[in-house]
Amino acid sequence: MPEAIPPLTNPSTPRVPGPGTEPEASHPLDNPARASLTGPHAHFAERYGRILRYHPDVTPWLALPDVPDPQDWADVAALAGPGASVTLTAFREPPPADWEIVFQAEGVQLVDESVDAAPDPEAVLLGPADVPDMLALVERTRPGPFLPRTVELGTYLGIRRAGVLVAMAGERLHPPGWTEISAVCTDSSVRGQGLATRLVRAVAHGVRERGETPFLHAAASNTSAIRLYESLGFTLRRTTAFLSALVPADAGRHADARTRGQGAGSLEPVGRQ
Repeated sequence: MPEAIPPLTNPSTPRVPGPGTEPEASHPLDNPARASLTGPHAHFAERYGRILRYHPDVTPWLALPDVPDPQDWADVAALAGPGASVTLTAFREPPPADWEIVFQAEGVQLVDESVDAAPDPEAVLLGPADVPDMLALVERTRPGPFLPRTVELGTYLGIRRAGVLVAMAGERLHPPGWTEISAVCTDSSVRGQGLATRLVRAVAHGVRERGETPFLHAAASNTSAIRLYESLGFTLRRTTAFLSALVPADAGRHADARTRGQGAGSLEPVGRQ
């Protein structure tokens, strides 16, 4: 993994938002969850003020503005609820002092530069009926967050052996023009057979067929996965970070009933814009 490439940042001169606006990231992948929820994945979004998140059954990612202020954190608490866990990606700003950080890790963001994308004849399309098998594979392999409705985010492909799902990969975040490859996992009984490589190439092929570019995230400590992705033709774009923190149990605000009631797909502007 290259070590000399510094992390990319937003422009050094911050954009000052006017009424009803906020600064825009310099690139869709700088704040990929927000770019997804204000773009192709807007139908999954729940909103409170300037805060966006996926429906909790879909994926845990929550998106703040690029430069959050105290009111934004109050709105996170209102949307998530007291004591809730909030999960952020591509985010380095510290939460308020009274929030407990329960997970924090360095990561890398890699983008397709020369991936030999190709369909795989053994790969099968996975859908809602396959979710129990997908959740069981995730439980055995721990590739990262995967919830009952994660399969709705995009195309998921799997390989079965004797009827058992033993490998899969699919699509998660979807900033305009980009698609994240995620949930890449292989059961221990079939490791070393190149199934993850084949599935990543197959998912990348589908992304490319739509005229989009594949990208992915990995923990910086997962050097074996990073080496695999680099060998496939992905290249490091930036370093990044992952964070989970708990909303204080005594958070006084509560989500507006309009937000709670709308469910997935609501982008009704409530609270501050």
